[in-house]
Amino acid sequence: MARIPQRVVPADERARQHALDRYHVVDTPTETVYDDLVRIAAHLCDAPIALLSLIDRERQWFKARIGLAEHETPRNVAVCAHAILEPDELMEVSDLARDPRFAFLPIVIGEVRARFYASVPLTTADGQAIGTLCVVDRQPRTLGPEQREWLRSLGRIAMGLLDGHARRYQDDVEAALADVRPAPSEPSPAPVAKEPFLIAILEVQRFASAVERDGERTVEKALAALESRLEACLDLEQGDRINRVSASAEFVAVLIGDAGASRLDALRAIAGDEPGRSGFSVLVGSAMSDEGDEALGAVFLRAEADLSRQKDAAGAPPAE
Repeated sequence: MARIPQRVVPADERARQHALDRYHVVDTPTETVYDDLVRIAAHLCDAPIALLSLIDRERQWFKARIGLAEHETPRNVAVCAHAILEPDELMEVSDLARDPRFAFLPIVIGEVRARFYASVPLTTADGQAIGTLCVVDRQPRTLGPEQREWLRSLGRIAMGLLDGHARRYQDDVEAALADVRPAPSEPSPAPVAKEPFLIAILEVQRFASAVERDGERTVEKALAALESRLEACLDLEQGDRINRVSASAEFVAVLIGDAGASRLDALRAIAGDEPGRSGFSVLVGSAMSDEGDEALGAVFLRAEADLSRQKDAAGAPPAE
């Protein structure tokens, strides 16, 4: 009988996971530039399988893949989950079947019959390994010195692409918040206390899977209907706003005034009804301003941290 693999986690797993969350890249649709990257990795390393793998709470999810049908696997059977334990090291296993850590994994004993594995961790500027760029072969082997350098170089390129994705996300958030509480056209003769406000981030889970299953047009129509239901909860005259973050399945709402908490409850109720209505699972993270004049960006960051905590509490859905 095959033994059950044990889940391995870094010592600072919560910080590592929240670092991944801040990239807002898990469950995003496929993109040609990432597909090209794994294709180049497979070619340069002479491997039939190459993956850009992101290690989420209970799964590894592939932003790009070649030579493998699955778009994710459970984390406790992921070789890449071991690779992130050493954020600065290239990991190479010449024969997975002879390594007691991996000999009973599905990728080794199942249809893929993987034997060779090599990867470089994708490590953030503050040292958190959020995933890997890896190559896999069905024959025991090793990489040559030049191939190892190519893989390291491609890993740096992959991390640059992910950093660019994160910057574009922040630009989109700033654009979504740009029309909130504009400055008055005339200065006030005396200081006026600004009203408190709430920021809520509503994130549709498994967006990429929905697009792959149902098609982009169907999913976009469902998201537009969801946005209309969410907007109906707002007090637009009070200054509330909700905007979708471009090319994602996230909505950012700003709720103005002391009654914002009740409108947040209404948004949470809509999110709670979505699995039965549209099939979407929607998580909500929120934060309230400490003072009326606190910067929108600072409150957004706290809402983003709360969204990560909601994901921690909910756990990742099972792999498909």
